[in-house]
Amino acid sequence: MRTVFFDVDTQIDFMFPSGSLYVQGAEKLLPTIAALNRYAASSNTQLVSTMDAHTENDPEFRNWPAHCVAGTVGQQKPAITLLANRMVIPPEDFAECIDGIPQLLLEKRHNDAFTNLNLEGLLLAFDAERFVVYGVVTEICVKFAAFGLLDRGKQVTIVTDAVRSLDDNQANQMFAEFTSRGGTLTNSETILHGPLQ
Repeated sequence: MRTVFFDVDTQIDFMFPSGSLYVQGAEKLLPTIAALNRYAASSNTQLVSTMDAHTENDPEFRNWPAHCVAGTVGQQKPAITLLANRMVIPPEDFAECIDGIPQLLLEKRHNDAFTNLNLEGLLLAFDAERFVVYGVVTEICVKFAAFGLLDRGKQVTIVTDAVRSLDDNQANQMFAEFTSRGGTLTNSETILHGPLQ
């Protein structure tokens, strides 16, 4: 079964205490995120890393502090989560060849990764049945990615020790809805040391 890993929004502004929209404890996920990303590369599994890429006066900043403004340090991913061979997929029309690029950095202006219209074409190109999802924030951007994939008929697994929430109650409600819709939960140990199904 062909699998794709989805590393959601693990960016400096979210992952480090100095970030403008820090998620409490997110930095503790970085070794696990890095291990999952390296495992994807070593097992020839496509890795999609979603990234907020906001404009300076983004409407989202009416509800949240300014964060992940395109081109700033805070918008970048920590080096430990990056593969050597990678390509940025902007929110605008994109027609470059992705063959042989193990990490695709999918930029987005909104919470939902599917607002980057290139993602639909990528899913067709991947022709994958199973998606392994992790990152931040569980009940917001991870939810949009996981539910969006479920809506498209994919098998979706969330790695529970590689996500972090802002509100644990909302995250637990999200997990309950996710599993009721056929999604599955696992942990990084199972992914990293078990057979990749």
